[in-house]
Amino acid sequence: MMSLMEANVKSLIQEGAELTDRALEALLPGAETVPASIHSAMRHSTFAGGKRLRPLLAMQAAVTIAGKLPPGIERLGAAIEMLHTYSLIHDDLPALDNDDLRRGKPTCHVVYGEAIAILAGDALQTRAFEVLADLDCPPAAAVQIIGLVANAVGTVEGMIGGQVLDLESEHMKPTPELVEAIHRAKTGALIRVSVVAGGVFAGADAADLARLDHFGRKAGLAFQIVDDVLDMTVDSAHLGKTAGKDMATEKATWPAVFGIEQSRRDAAHLIEEAFAVLEPYGNRADGLKSVARYLVERTN
Repeated sequence: MMSLMEANVKSLIQEGAELTDRALEALLPGAETVPASIHSAMRHSTFAGGKRLRPLLAMQAAVTIAGKLPPGIERLGAAIEMLHTYSLIHDDLPALDNDDLRRGKPTCHVVYGEAIAILAGDALQTRAFEVLADLDCPPAAAVQIIGLVANAVGTVEGMIGGQVLDLESEHMKPTPELVEAIHRAKTGALIRVSVVAGGVFAGADAADLARLDHFGRKAGLAFQIVDDVLDMTVDSAHLGKTAGKDMATEKATWPAVFGIEQSRRDAAHLIEEAFAVLEPYGNRADGLKSVARYLVERTN
């Protein structure tokens, strides 16, 4: 029997995904637009069945601040999803993780070749910033969001920096410090900025942003810990990507350092700490909390 909270978070995820998909459909060039090969490749990876969790975090952070979903927030979510998809396309390339399966479908370079896959990733990143520059919010907020997002994608404690640390740490003995640095940057930064940018879009003040940033850091780390555990405990069919990949390449993962049971406890503890930060918002934060809990209780 599904609990009320499970039912609520399922409908929340579905609504958020539908809103995001409609925005992505409108914002990405059509598959027939010249040059068709790259637009087809961009759409292949963008619409390969992602859960749209980052846009959902942005939406629910906005609700936490504003009390309701601000109009136009789905365009922010779509831009973040474009950036996430670009990172996945590049992450799967032979020069990086060399993966041929993503979200249960062949990866971009398998279908379109490496050259188009590289350019599709580049193009999604460029289009994301174009969309961010045209957000329906005060210009100062849009500029702040662009700066925050660019920083989260970058090399210093950002996604690309985390990717480099991850690459260079293969076959090295993982330490707690290294694993945390990789996770906070590679996956955590984009999750954190989804939450913070959603708050900025909704008119958050400096105190709000500090709370959302703290929440996003905890939730982002918990998400990646769970991702590591799933890689070790779930088969490829359920995971939608190649399972056991981290162990095969001797990746620096949380379970490699702390074991699976401790990893699960750590993720749950981080979410409890994240929830404590949201106390001032009362039930306005219920949606954000339920999405965060889903992040650590998911099975794929």
